[in-house]
Amino acid sequence: MIKLFTDSDLDGIGCGLLAKLAFAEVNISFCSYRNLDERVSQFLQSEEANGAMLFITDLAVGQEVEQQLAERAKRGGHVQVIDHHVTALHFNSYPWGWVAPEREDGKKTCATSLFYDYLVREGKLAPNETLDAFVELVRQYDTWEWEENGNLQAKRLNDLFTILGLDGFWETMSERLASGEAFALTETEELLLDMEEKKIQRYIRQKQKQLVQRWIGDYCIGVVFAERHLSELGNALSKRHPHLDLIALVNLGTKHIGFRTIHDDVNVAEFAKQFGGGGHPKASGCFVDDTTFPLFVIETFPLAPVYGDAEQNQLNKREEAEGVFWTNHQGQWWLSRQTEQGWTWYADGGEARTFPDEAAGERWLKRQFAAGLAYDAAVLEFLSVRLGRDKDAIQADYPSAVKQYKHQTGIE
Repeated sequence: MIKLFTDSDLDGIGCGLLAKLAFAEVNISFCSYRNLDERVSQFLQSEEANGAMLFITDLAVGQEVEQQLAERAKRGGHVQVIDHHVTALHFNSYPWGWVAPEREDGKKTCATSLFYDYLVREGKLAPNETLDAFVELVRQYDTWEWEENGNLQAKRLNDLFTILGLDGFWETMSERLASGEAFALTETEELLLDMEEKKIQRYIRQKQKQLVQRWIGDYCIGVVFAERHLSELGNALSKRHPHLDLIALVNLGTKHIGFRTIHDDVNVAEFAKQFGGGGHPKASGCFVDDTTFPLFVIETFPLAPVYGDAEQNQLNKREEAEGVFWTNHQGQWWLSRQTEQGWTWYADGGEARTFPDEAAGERWLKRQFAAGLAYDAAVLEFLSVRLGRDKDAIQADYPSAVKQYKHQTGIE
């Protein structure tokens, strides 16, 4: 008997599809970090475990089950763990563990690519162009190299998985990989994916308006409640709010929190480890429990959303010589302008702070106050109240209105 425990995401399913091709019969359990230990432990105690070849891919068991696997291997039982997460590197201390986040040439791996190499090396699977293409798409998506390489087909493969679900995707890909024909998506699938992409972008815009931020230790973290398109959402929010060290995606339905970052100096795998989780340096996760629920749910629930930068302003633009207005959802306002000392941010009715460049000042403002570039309409309303003037008149001669505000508040 061949028994495979693997993740239920695209990478995990890729391992399952390869196992189906490699072995005449294989029993596959698609798992998550939440139920992996229980399922593996139950299997080890069952009669069917005797004489079975046991594979675990793309997931790492906890210490207790790890010990059970070690004892099984000592008794002569088959065990093979294949993973690519840095938090699973300790399995390399066992002869039955193979964890490699990167190949020798520095190329990032995924569980599917490692399992493919293993099956080919062991003579269980003959490589061909169909499998090569599929495995590479899975690898590029799982490592996010698809974005660097502009390989949209890798992302669309995962989108197709989202649309079809596990069973539908499994049936479709099983037939396609077994055919030996050049791997490609059909015209119908491409049409469905075009429609899905529009839905994803709408979802991202919706969730961007709900993003809040808070500090946990030394990290400024964006938190959003989400149940769909988590990888795309986390990546998009990270790019649109680069002042945040990482994004936390809270899924209360699955009781899971995903962490994403675009910064090379932030390791979300290490961040997740303090909550009993793990993963990749730029994509990891943990569960919602007694420790994380207060931090990411209770304490963030009353927070106002991050004020997203206005993108189509005609008046309050970054290049405005008289100064640029910033605000947040708490009603706080700032004016920034270049001075002889650098770039200065003047709080409305408060103190001023100067930074060596504009980027440093903007980063400080956003991290400390969840502020953003104010929309034209908000600026006109603000100046109308502060200056006691009609909004139309302010709009007609905007630079003079900003000068008047600066004079009124004592900004030189």
